[in-house]
Amino acid sequence: MSRPPKPFTQEMEEVVDPSLAPPVPDSLPEGQAMQAVAALSQKRGSALGRFAVWAFGALFTFTLSVAAYDFVVGLLARNVVLGWAAFALVAVAVLAALVLALREWGAFLRLGRLDSLRARAVDARAAADLKAARRVVSGLVSLYAARGDTAWGRARLAEREGEVMDADALLALAERELLTTLDAEARLVIEAAARQVATVTALVPLALADVATAAVANLRMIRRIAEIYGGRSGSFGSLKLLRRVFGTLVAAGAMALTDDMIGSVAGGGVLSKLSRRFGEGVVNGALTARVGVAAMELCRPMPFVALERPAVSSLVSRALAGLVSRGERRQSD
Repeated sequence: MSRPPKPFTQEMEEVVDPSLAPPVPDSLPEGQAMQAVAALSQKRGSALGRFAVWAFGALFTFTLSVAAYDFVVGLLARNVVLGWAAFALVAVAVLAALVLALREWGAFLRLGRLDSLRARAVDARAAADLKAARRVVSGLVSLYAARGDTAWGRARLAEREGEVMDADALLALAERELLTTLDAEARLVIEAAARQVATVTALVPLALADVATAAVANLRMIRRIAEIYGGRSGSFGSLKLLRRVFGTLVAAGAMALTDDMIGSVAGGGVLSKLSRRFGEGVVNGALTARVGVAAMELCRPMPFVALERPAVSSLVSRALAGLVSRGERRQSD
């Protein structure tokens, strides 16, 4: 009967102390999807690139116009009926393009009107000018004259407006009566967008899916907030507004969440017990809520003075209440 082989041993020249090993990084998620959307929204091409885009666009438009003209003239020479049909289709296409251009121009005008009202309200409050404040209130009433959701507030403002003889009090009264309902609608839109971004980030493992979802959700949220406050921005107006919102947040250094805020959003130490993907979703949702609050400040015809500015932590807590509770139950199971 043979004996089993002896184990092979080798003396180590140097003993490594485990205590000297570097600690395992325990960093919190940073919301990579929202950071990527912010970076994309802030990218601006060079002057040469913009000129090249304009030149190619002009050349394409000119070529398309000449081709359409030759097409219509050729059909008229061959067949009068087909030629006039082609002419009618080209005319309808040109009319549709003009309508879209006018719509975008009107969207920029509406956004400019909101900016003008907000600036005038700030100046009237700073100068304590009652006449200027009354003009601001009159502009607000005319802005929301056709809105059914502000009818009750406009009626209450009309009853009490004549009794107020102070500019600050008059602006505060107008803000409470006209913008309370609109602020509530905007908060619901922000909560829905934050919930969508957080859910997709946490549950969809596809690459760039969270970035695409965050971009679309934020653009839709900003456009809806502008509509709530009377902006009704078009496609180019929404993109401009998105750039302004992210520009304001990046300039203020607000595109990052602190550890305390993450803890309050996710319920203390819950975030550290959940998966990395779920934590990333919570942070992306919180950053989306922060973008929504910034959009409210830019689209609102008056700054937050009489009414309290929505807190990002409370918005995200309500938006992600079900998501966080489900994550807690999974960890407990």
